[in-house]
Amino acid sequence: MEMKKFNDQYQKFQESRNQIKKLIGQRGQLEVQLNENKIVKEELELLDDNVRTFKLIGPALMKIDLKEAKDNVNNRIKYINQELKRHEQSIETLMKQQEEHKNAVLEIEKELRAKGAAYS
Repeated sequence: MEMKKFNDQYQKFQESRNQIKKLIGQRGQLEVQLNENKIVKEELELLDDNVRTFKLIGPALMKIDLKEAKDNVNNRIKYINQELKRHEQSIETLMKQQEEHKNAVLEIEKELRAKGAAYS
């Protein structure tokens, strides 16, 4: 029975570790996107209001109003920041769960060793 509990807790520990790795990878991608959008925002701020701007949509360049382009970039930055915050919260929660599973594994391992020593 103790070995089953040990295996269950160890599997949960591994699952939480894998989820953390996945979220950290996604967070890295979001940070790259955020930096790219910040660069675009800086470039758009340098433009005069009467400059023609274009947006690449598929294989075509579509004319877009500068204000609309700035609004789109600002909205993307806002969304990415929200996603980063959500990922950070998820990572924090999973790290706490991982620590709980690790402690449970260590406790069960300690009990198993004590039982093994008692039988020797």
